[in-house]
Amino acid sequence: MTRTHWAAITAVVLALLFAGAATVASAGGGGDATSRTPSAGSADAGFARDMSVHHQQAVEMSFIVRDRTKDDEVRRLAYDVANTQANQRGMMLGWLDLWSLPKISTDSEPMAWMAQDGAQRGHGAHAGTGGHQVKDGSLMPGMATRTDLERLGKAGGKQAEIEYLQLMIIHHNGGISMAEGCVKLCTVDTERNLAQGMVDAQRSEIELMVDLLHKRGAEARTS
Repeated sequence: MTRTHWAAITAVVLALLFAGAATVASAGGGGDATSRTPSAGSADAGFARDMSVHHQQAVEMSFIVRDRTKDDEVRRLAYDVANTQANQRGMMLGWLDLWSLPKISTDSEPMAWMAQDGAQRGHGAHAGTGGHQVKDGSLMPGMATRTDLERLGKAGGKQAEIEYLQLMIIHHNGGISMAEGCVKLCTVDTERNLAQGMVDAQRSEIELMVDLLHKRGAEARTS
């Protein structure tokens, strides 16, 4: 079994452990996740579902680049992204379990929950998929396509580092937009706090990634 496979298994185990921890903590009164039960169509449930998918791809990309480069800075960043987002994903999946809500919605588009803000309806990222064209595995703004992932998987050394950093900056920007939507629309304080933490942390990581790109003579991409 390859290192990537073992890493992927580790991420799944971490996610499950944190899902269980989040469920137990909430059930024990450690937060407000059980103080109200959001509906399946709520922003709380939509954010938890969609960001879990978004996070899983960041974990996947991070494990890919860890196998494609020996650069300590990029490998350390990739580890931090994978570890943090796997843990957060576990928390969000745990909340969905706690609320007895499905982890996959078959009757709504990704990010449809963001259209609940009437003032933003039909504008930017707050309307459904935010004008994002769903194609080639890219379900939400910021998500890499299958072609992007294939290219990353074939690259090595400096080129793999550049590909990863460029893709992850785009990915973080999409995630920040979603998290800001939750901060505005979610009703569960614990979830809103997590979303604000995502915004702050990912903005900081973007600054670091831009700096790492400049060190490699490259620039961030917008798409």
